[in-house]
Amino acid sequence: MKIKSIEVVTLNLPPREYSVTPRRKSWNDTDEVANPMSGYPHVKRHRSRWIDMGWGPVWVKVTLENGVWGLGSSAYSRPVAAIIEDHLAPQLVGQDGFAIERLSDMMFRLTKLYGSTGLASYAISALDLALWDAKGKALDQPVYSLIGGKLKDRIYCYSTGNDIDWYQELGFTAHKLACPYGPADGLDGLQKNVELIAGVRDQVGDDCEIMLDCWMSLDVDYAVRLAEALRPYRVKWIEECLIPEDFDAHAELRARLPWQTLTAGEHWYTHFPFQYALKHNLVDILQPDIEWVGGLTTCIKIAHAAEAAGKKVIPHTGARTAYGQHFSFAMAAVPWIEYFIGSPPGIPLSESTTLPGMAYAVDGWLEISDEPGFGLGIEEDWIAPHQG
Repeated sequence: MKIKSIEVVTLNLPPREYSVTPRRKSWNDTDEVANPMSGYPHVKRHRSRWIDMGWGPVWVKVTLENGVWGLGSSAYSRPVAAIIEDHLAPQLVGQDGFAIERLSDMMFRLTKLYGSTGLASYAISALDLALWDAKGKALDQPVYSLIGGKLKDRIYCYSTGNDIDWYQELGFTAHKLACPYGPADGLDGLQKNVELIAGVRDQVGDDCEIMLDCWMSLDVDYAVRLAEALRPYRVKWIEECLIPEDFDAHAELRARLPWQTLTAGEHWYTHFPFQYALKHNLVDILQPDIEWVGGLTTCIKIAHAAEAAGKKVIPHTGARTAYGQHFSFAMAAVPWIEYFIGSPPGIPLSESTTLPGMAYAVDGWLEISDEPGFGLGIEEDWIAPHQG
């Protein structure tokens, strides 16, 4: 089934309004989160001061010769759209749209000119996901059936965010918090991090899991001191402590914290960094983002490599995209799924999903439908030409 066209598009989703009044603003709008720029006072207070570039999501529509179309998405629309429109799309149109492994390899090699990681990986991801969506719809099968079928009827979700009281009401029994302070905040910040985790442990009790996301903000020494200070509170894992490219630092951290579960991978691109991490035992859980790393095809490679190495995969924000949901249900290496909650407390999860066809957690568990493709629930007349 040949590819007829590839278009970068914009989604005009129907407006949605909350049925209830939020109790307060979301932690995502108010809380300080330690990050790679925390050492610079003018942007320290909130991540939005330096990550808001006006580059929103990017959508790709792949249409097959029989008229069936699929959608894929990623981030950083303006530069990613240029990579797709100017380079990748002209090479893929006319190719067999069902030969997705071949197309993934082509895109990886095509982008060697300017590097297949970073922005190029975002472009590849969007195209790869659109191809899988189109193939599933053309074959009248959910994507999870195309990659092995469901391994589980439902999957356990953990919440990500700092509004723990609300997540408890929603039925979550595992919680990942965003670390507020890093090396720039000295001993006072370290103590405040400990107080945060200690307070949450008191709040949720001993029967809930707690994890800590450090979002590339720490160095090895600080991460070791923080982990040691948090040991009484039984933190299940500490996530993405270090700058992602610094593999030597990851190896040192692993050596100095042999007892602590470590995770990383959200900002690794292509499958090669994950292979290196597995070979050198750098982390215990791999966390690729399916919309950034190279799409479903790359995530499958990572999952199979992890399973062979006895490691686990939990995709970054996997429950908040239909793409991550289908991948997680089909892969044996995925035990849990991450449910990022950026909406305000009080707003039902059914009203905070990004797409109408996407499943949402109920009492901390997720089930998905058997709709063809990724089951995005998007009508074609919501799709418009890309602007910008």
